[in-house]
Amino acid sequence: MPTLAIRLVRFTGRLLLALAAVAMLVVVFLALIALTDGAGSGLAAWLTTLGVGAVLATWRGRRRTWPARLVPFLPVAVAAALTAAVCIPTVPTARRYPPVLPFVTTQHWSLTTGSRVAAYHYPPAHPSLRHPIPLVYLNGGPVRGISVLDHRFLQLLARQGYDVYAYEQAGGGRSDLLPIGQYTISRPVSDLAAFIDHLNKGKVDILGFSSGGAVLTRALADPRVAGRLHRAIIAEPGPMDGPTAHITGHKGRKSARGLAPAPTGPRSTHVPRYAVAFGLMRLGLLSPDTGLIGQAEGDNAFTAADLGSDTASAYCVRDAHRIPAEDTAQNFSFSPAASLRIQQTVKDSPSIASQLRQSRTPAMLMIAECSSQIRQWETTVLTNDPAIQRTQYMPGVGHHMWNGLDDNNDRAAAVITAFLQDKPAPLPNYPTRDEIPTFLRDHK
Repeated sequence: MPTLAIRLVRFTGRLLLALAAVAMLVVVFLALIALTDGAGSGLAAWLTTLGVGAVLATWRGRRRTWPARLVPFLPVAVAAALTAAVCIPTVPTARRYPPVLPFVTTQHWSLTTGSRVAAYHYPPAHPSLRHPIPLVYLNGGPVRGISVLDHRFLQLLARQGYDVYAYEQAGGGRSDLLPIGQYTISRPVSDLAAFIDHLNKGKVDILGFSSGGAVLTRALADPRVAGRLHRAIIAEPGPMDGPTAHITGHKGRKSARGLAPAPTGPRSTHVPRYAVAFGLMRLGLLSPDTGLIGQAEGDNAFTAADLGSDTASAYCVRDAHRIPAEDTAQNFSFSPAASLRIQQTVKDSPSIASQLRQSRTPAMLMIAECSSQIRQWETTVLTNDPAIQRTQYMPGVGHHMWNGLDDNNDRAAAVITAFLQDKPAPLPNYPTRDEIPTFLRDHK
């Protein structure tokens, strides 16, 4: 019995040493992935790790008899098998675009900037009610396709007489990809101007939501682009520049984040290759143009479920167990590498406050009660844009204000159409600039 116990202890010790060796090699592999920026689809890191492991295994087995010399190579083989999965694509590496939508024609417009974007048109349902100024929608993301939920809201606006146009920003949805270095916060501003020129209908009204609101804010600060705009609606904007992006402040009333059921469906992050790639990119240990996965492969792999609780953060607590399906699996599109690249260029950009103070385009700001945005991202725009004529604080909704629940779409449409037609606002003008300190204190 003592002999059996000793053998068991020795076996356990050897097993633990073997597992430690496997873990060490995996850590070495991940460190090399970061150091080489995933060169060669990760093969550079994999071959180096395999070589290091083989050298160490040879050194450990140098005094053993021939069969026993193979034992130290077992952890190397296990580690090689585990890490090899990070180097093998499981989705197509060429861009796989979403299929066409059954309810609207997809057009592709080649802009003077070099971008080729997918454009959608919802003409007014009743020509007799047609409003003379076209309305252009800038969706959020950044570099995300327009969701089916947003398409339904655009259809609602068209039924109320608006000539609605929308396009997916370069790299998003059915729009063509750009070289990764061309994804900057200035590119969608230039693309907006080029889109309006291509539309060739004179000045347009713009509705910019989330990151689209940040693009619209920067367009208002650029006289070359602002001259093409008739009226602007900035809905739940992201940070407009570097100083704003670095603000850490209050968010809105509590959202459904952490309370809603986990999203269902496949996740790319359950696949070792994409879990490593997206995880290290998010940590800043891999660049957006990493050699581990290409932009197109990353777009093909990423799913709606990968957004995790981000979707729930766009809804109020009371909606936690009835969050609508924002999109279909076939239509969903998001470019994680391009999005991170644009977000970084926002953080690195200088202040646009002085330019925004010169804005003369009539504008409206929309703020959600259960906003997941930093409040100062929104109030900074209000502070610096003198042309904002009204602010509409939307009770009972989260970041995604038009979400198909209850009468939320109709309420959002009423606020938007009242401003576009220069009619009295359905809600109080709140907060005003003077009320910003109180607003930040009371609405958190």
